[in-house]
Amino acid sequence: MWFLDALAGGFRHPTDEARMQYFRIALGLALTVRFLLALGHGGWSRFIPGSYSAFALTRRIGARRFRRFARVYRPILAARPAAALALATGVLPRLSALLVIGALAFELIYAKSPNTLRYAIFMTGALALAGAIGTGLPEHRTSTYNTWSQCLAVLITTDLYWNSAWQKARSAQFRTGLYLAQWLHVHTEVKDRLPAGEHFIPHVVGRHLGDLSPRSSRTCRLLALAVIALEVLLPPALLIGQTRTGAVVVGIAMHAGFSCLKPRQLVAFSSISVASYLLFAAV
Repeated sequence: MWFLDALAGGFRHPTDEARMQYFRIALGLALTVRFLLALGHGGWSRFIPGSYSAFALTRRIGARRFRRFARVYRPILAARPAAALALATGVLPRLSALLVIGALAFELIYAKSPNTLRYAIFMTGALALAGAIGTGLPEHRTSTYNTWSQCLAVLITTDLYWNSAWQKARSAQFRTGLYLAQWLHVHTEVKDRLPAGEHFIPHVVGRHLGDLSPRSSRTCRLLALAVIALEVLLPPALLIGQTRTGAVVVGIAMHAGFSCLKPRQLVAFSSISVASYLLFAAV
């Protein structure tokens, strides 16, 4: 396995430079979409005077810090898509990656679910450390320039999956399927009052799994256990050539399901996760 050979050999195992460059494009495009979506749905006016968001953040960081934050919030919000698009197109890619990291770190100040942000920061950091990050279209050339950063990105994604599986397995509410069953039930009750595009739950799924019946609860439990098992098995399956194709298909399907639950929040995260599958092969 190339990954173990690279670790044992001091990262002297050659890899295809294009893999990290394709990932750069996918990462940049995913973050461009995320940053553009953040401009709508109340994002531009999120911290206007008198809003609850402004009140809550002022209470958390103090009035003086909030005033400084409020002065730069909109300029940073407007500039972020340009930095992400520059990263995708290869315009000053290393500088663009650092700007994207700064923009994501800025969002940590007020983010309610920071884990997906941290993953994007770590993966952008691994990309920025690549020796052949590319400045345009990917070039297929075998070298050791990207071996260390590619191994780092694989470790980050593996940690994401295994840590997520550990947290889910420790949660009795998730492990028993209760969390998913309750979530789908609430969705079926309030879906007509939610903004358009907030969720993409097929009607047949809500009808059969959103009634809190014993049958739907058993199905939700099986789905929850399947997610835990998949998150444990996906990283090694992606590294093994014989199982990689199947693992990619299963991983895409799993993240598609995640994104249906919260598309605006998870579409970029799922896109970055799936794009990282490119890095689990060396050539």
